[in-house]
Amino acid sequence: MRFARIDQSPVARWWWTVDRWTLGALMALIAIGAMLSIAASPAVAVRIGYDPLHFVKRHLLAVPVSAAIMFAVSLLTPRKVRAAAFVLFGVALVMLLGTLAVGSEIKGARRWINVAGLGIQPSELIKPTFAIVAAWLFAEQRRNPGFPGNWISGGLFVLILGVLIKQPDFGMAGVVGVVWFAQFFMAGLRFYWIGIGLGGLTGAMFAAYEWLPHVTDRINRFLDPNTGDSYQVRRSLEAFVSGGFWGKGPGEGTVKDVLPDAHADFVFAVAGEEFGLVACVLIIGLFAFVVLRGFSKLLQEQDQFVLLAATGLLIQFGLQAAINMGSALRLIPTKGMTLPFLSYGVSSMLALALGMGMLLALTRRRLGGGEL
Repeated sequence: MRFARIDQSPVARWWWTVDRWTLGALMALIAIGAMLSIAASPAVAVRIGYDPLHFVKRHLLAVPVSAAIMFAVSLLTPRKVRAAAFVLFGVALVMLLGTLAVGSEIKGARRWINVAGLGIQPSELIKPTFAIVAAWLFAEQRRNPGFPGNWISGGLFVLILGVLIKQPDFGMAGVVGVVWFAQFFMAGLRFYWIGIGLGGLTGAMFAAYEWLPHVTDRINRFLDPNTGDSYQVRRSLEAFVSGGFWGKGPGEGTVKDVLPDAHADFVFAVAGEEFGLVACVLIIGLFAFVVLRGFSKLLQEQDQFVLLAATGLLIQFGLQAAINMGSALRLIPTKGMTLPFLSYGVSSMLALALGMGMLLALTRRRLGGGEL
């Protein structure tokens, strides 16, 4: 892509101001995700009675749409990013509330809602848009102490958290909670509130362990695999061992034949078995690069809203990747959460494209710290 520096078209200005290193890393993750979908999805589709290319077609169809969303959103100014986030957050919040009444129940949880025949997981859209909305509310209160931004943000957070727990989706609730508290801390949260928050988190985890059987089961299996069914984690670990340093080769893995979620929650295990330790380190390096590169871009940022919003997007991106890979490697209790851009999941991929498009838009070079 070549543009003259005197070219003032929107695309040319985007090309000269966007962080092309971060963009390249994100596109590499999308490409790796497409390759892993081709490797892992057919076996899963055949096992459940679908056409072998059922998941592959849907994933590959989502790739250009995701790339287009990321590009289009990255063209926006911070002000337009904020406006778009408010509109999409309102839509996502209505759909999230709707899951409690008309949501589709899958594996005992109501996280999906059908819209025009399409299954949508509203919580995926809530993550990036609420990070932007909360950032503006915090920043606005800092700019105008009379504005109750902290209280409004806190009320929205409690509402979202309540719905996610009701679904239930504790993993998503945890990610949203970590991002919100991190943004609040950067916006000037007092230390005694941090102590209260940590105490509340500890109490909530203890209560979940005591009174929610599926949480108790997952934690017990993590602490002692012999206490319950640890089939998926055992097969995942075996896949990494079998793959070794260079892997068994594309299409030669067997874990996808026995893991129910090999194309989604355990796609990292497929990468480990077929492409080896080298590929796993590359994937981890790409995620780390996006997060660390993003934070380095924010070191000189003067705009409070941009700083808080981009920080929230980076934390949720890195945390989601860490949870997925940690689950596959049995470093943490298993949690059904997609690996960004690599796992199958259309709602997740489109929401991630939106969030990373917003990150690219917020971290574009702006003369004098102003808006583009």
